This record gives sequence, structure tokens and C-alpha cells, in this order.
Amino acid sequence: MIPLYYNTRSLWARRLSTGLTVVGLGLVVFVFAAVLMLANGIESALASGGDPRNVVLLNKGSTSELMSTVERDALRALGSATQVASSVQGDPLVAGELVVPVLLPRPDGKESNVNARGIGPQSFAIRPVVRLIAGRPPRVGTNEIALGEALVGRSPGARLGGELRFAEQRWPVVGVFSADGGAYESELWVDVNRLGSAFDRPGLSSIVVRTGSVPARDAFIQAVEGDPRFTLEAKPEPEYWAEQATWLATFIRVLGLFVSFIFSVGAVLGAMITMYAQVSARITELGMLRAVGYRRRSVLASILIESAVLGAAGGVLGALGALATRWMEIRTLNFQTFAEVRFGFTPTPGIVVAALVFGTLMGTLGGMLPALRASRLSILDALRA
Repeated sequence: MIPLYYNTRSLWARRLSTGLTVVGLGLVVFVFAAVLMLANGIESALASGGDPRNVVLLNKGSTSELMSTVERDALRALGSATQVASSVQGDPLVAGELVVPVLLPRPDGKESNVNARGIGPQSFAIRPVVRLIAGRPPRVGTNEIALGEALVGRSPGARLGGELRFAEQRWPVVGVFSADGGAYESELWVDVNRLGSAFDRPGLSSIVVRTGSVPARDAFIQAVEGDPRFTLEAKPEPEYWAEQATWLATFIRVLGLFVSFIFSVGAVLGAMITMYAQVSARITELGMLRAVGYRRRSVLASILIESAVLGAAGGVLGALGALATRWMEIRTLNFQTFAEVRFGFTPTPGIVVAALVFGTLMGTLGGMLPALRASRLSILDALRA
């Protein structure tokens, strides 16, 4: 038998200390859950732009488009592969693209790194996730720009009908596109030849190919890597973008979990002090429980359950607080692309469950020693106190 009714009455009678303990545990759980949601948000934002039928080809040994140089001759050879899908007009869905970082002024007077992507005629068709929400696509052979939705308002002139300046040239904004929150929304798209000319970059950064199906994609990758004419590394587009998120997400996750661990030690000590104080204040009551027939293990279980309930309540509080951040957006520099990316706190059922378990575990650990002390009290000493 476990005196659960007594535990309930006790928690309510000492509601001030109970509430403070729950808030302390909840703050730690909030940090823990928010860090996991943030790391997941980075990975989701970058990976969401990838289409499983698309293939990204980089120069061998390159880890990102910024570090890759691909010859334009490979573009024509790859377009003739049988696995490549065709547009409505019958053209192969292949695009040679150039990625160049540019500095744009911000309204606060500072500057931010933004990736300018030089696109080909099929770049929009290759990526159905990228949709124009205003204006039109840039015309071939012009300085016209299509702006990612995340960049609107981030720089003077970064709006439909506005004008950006970089590489000592003017670039009118003729369109705005969205990409389901993916990394493309933090880019500006312009004709590949005009961008290459402005930055004296005759080559390409990558070649993007849309295949007819996932099996066709795998066959295309094997054919490219087995062809001695190419010195290219082919990756499915979702895999490429997932790799671009690895370093930043890992950094945030490791740093955040380390901070959460430090905070959790303090929270466990706080819960332990609270439970010790509650045991000291209830020695006579615990003695009465023993006197009316409750065994030592029942008293032990009673205090542990009480601590676990406090921890679970802190877990619920922290998880709810973390879920409230899902509408917040953060911008930071991606270490691998050297460009500013936008992402948010992205919760998952697994993160919520982990937060509840973490809070319950902290409460249980904090109540372990006080519970042992309570269970070892002799009936006479407790009643005498």
C-alpha cells in the first residue's frame, strides 16, 4: 500500500515550495526541449528544399556548392542521359548553376551574407517546391532577380519592384518565390551567365538534374560515378541539403545539451533540497504512517512518487513553454554555406516525450536521497520529534 492520498494533500498544503520547485524544473526542461527543437528546425529548413527525384552534382571532394567548380561541357553530356526527365516542351530538365555569396546592407546598418544563385532556364521546373508568389521569373541575359521570401525587407530594395546593388551593378527585383520554408527562401536567383560575368566566374558550382523516378535517380548516380569522362560526385538533393545542416545543427545541439546538463544539476539539487525540507517538516506525519501500518518501502515509494510528480509537472510546464516558441524565427550564419539562413523551433512528438521523461527523471533523482532518509526513520524517533 502507498499513501497516495497523503501525497496529494501534502503537495497542496505546501503549494508555494511545490510551485517553486516545478518552475525551476520547468525552466531546465524548457532549455532542453528548445535546443532540440532548434536543431531540428535547422535540419528541417535545409532538408525541406530537397526533392527525392533530383540529383546534385559537384566536383569530387567538394562539400558544398561554394567550394565546387564544374565545367560547362558536362552540362550537355549529362542532359542526354536516358534517366533524365523532360519538360513539357521536351527539353531535358538539367540546369547548370553558380552560387556566389554577396554582401547586402541591412536596415540596421550592418551587412549580411546572402547566396546569389545563378540559374538556368530549367531551374524552376526542376524544383516544384519553388513557387513564384509574386511577379515573374528573371529573364535570361538580364540582371533581373527573383528574391526568396525570407529576404523580403531584409535589405533596402529587397522587395518586388525594388533594386539591389552588388558587384558594382544594379539588379532589379522582378519576382518573389517561396520554397516551403527551405533554404532556397534565403537565396536570390538570377541568370547564371549574368552572375558569372559580374563575378568573373566562367564555370559552374553545380549541376542539378531531375530524373523520372527514384529508381531512375539511383541508376543515374551509378552511371555518372562509373563514367570516366566525369570527375563529379552525385548526391540525391535531400541528402545534399541534410549534409549542409550537419555542422550547425550539431554545434547547437551539443552546446545546448551541455548547458541543459549544467542547469539540470542545479535543478536536481534544488528538488533535493525541497524534498529534504519537506521530509524534515513531516517527520511526525511520516512516523504516524509507519505507526498505522505502512512499511518502509511504502514510505520510500511515496516520497519518490511525490518527487516524480513534481518532475513530471515541470516537464509539462517546460514542454508547453518550448512549444510556444514554434512561431519564432531565427536567422544565423550557416558555417558550411557562409550564408544567412532562416529557421524556427520545430517540435516533434519525440522531443515532447523526451522533455517529459527528462523532467520526471530530474524529479525522481532529486527525491532519491530524501526518500531513503524518510524510509529509515524509526517510529519512536519520528513520533518524538
